[in-house]
Amino acid sequence: MQILVRSVLVVVSLMMGLQALAQGIVPPATTKDAESLSILSVSPRSWAVDAAANELQAMYHKNSYLRYRVHLVNDKEDQVRDTIESKDGTVARLILRNGKPLTEEQDKAERDRLDDMIASPSAFAKHVKNGETERKIADRLVPLMPDAMIYSYTPGQPQTGTNNGALEIVLDYKPNPKFNPPNTEAEALTGLEGRMWIDAKTHHLVRMEGNVFRSVNFGWGMLAHIYPGGKLVLDQTSVGDQRWIFTRFSMKVNVRALMVKTLNVHSNVTASAFEVLPAMDYRDAIHLLLDTPISGQ
Repeated sequence: MQILVRSVLVVVSLMMGLQALAQGIVPPATTKDAESLSILSVSPRSWAVDAAANELQAMYHKNSYLRYRVHLVNDKEDQVRDTIESKDGTVARLILRNGKPLTEEQDKAERDRLDDMIASPSAFAKHVKNGETERKIADRLVPLMPDAMIYSYTPGQPQTGTNNGALEIVLDYKPNPKFNPPNTEAEALTGLEGRMWIDAKTHHLVRMEGNVFRSVNFGWGMLAHIYPGGKLVLDQTSVGDQRWIFTRFSMKVNVRALMVKTLNVHSNVTASAFEVLPAMDYRDAIHLLLDTPISGQ
């Protein structure tokens, strides 16, 4: 599943808007339209290159640390976690389950888990390593995006209306038939198409909508098979000081794993209540989580 998730983090595209304007399909140009026309004179691929580079920076967010709530809903669970980014890695405390505060027993188990990480650096290192595995996949995939897809400007350039009124570049994307996936994870890029919104000023990804329009096999189908019909949505926002972070990731896909079992994966993850924090090590971050009352949250 992480292969597919990380595959789509930064696919970008754009082109037919100029033709639509020339044919009178779009209303007469305003000042903002004129600005858009000037921006759309560049190659669509150049937006993909910049967005990919910015996404890699956003993943590592050097010298930028946040606290926020992460709400995960899928077929098995509904959980909210209080999350803090530390200098050493991200830590989180489970605070709500199925819309209710944890029981005393559940809260004790969560506190014990976090206390164990404070007492045992190796336990925390294992926690960080799990996240690093996913990041390494993204490190391999994101630089491939500009060449893996063909990009065209979306007719009419429909805006999301969620980016504080900032101008967005809207791109449609589809797989490049000349792209030869260099690794197993990159196979996921051959079955995706959809639409992207990019902030015209910062060149950061604002929104991505993706569709799995054809089957994708990993390892000739022996490792995994992704069925067509899957849907993915990613929303991101700026929290200031050139820092961008996701606010929503929604995924609905059907996957057969190891030629044995078909999994229907439907999950929605949202992030909110962002707060800028000073740099701190992971122990201080955990102490801050544990010292925060959770009653009534």
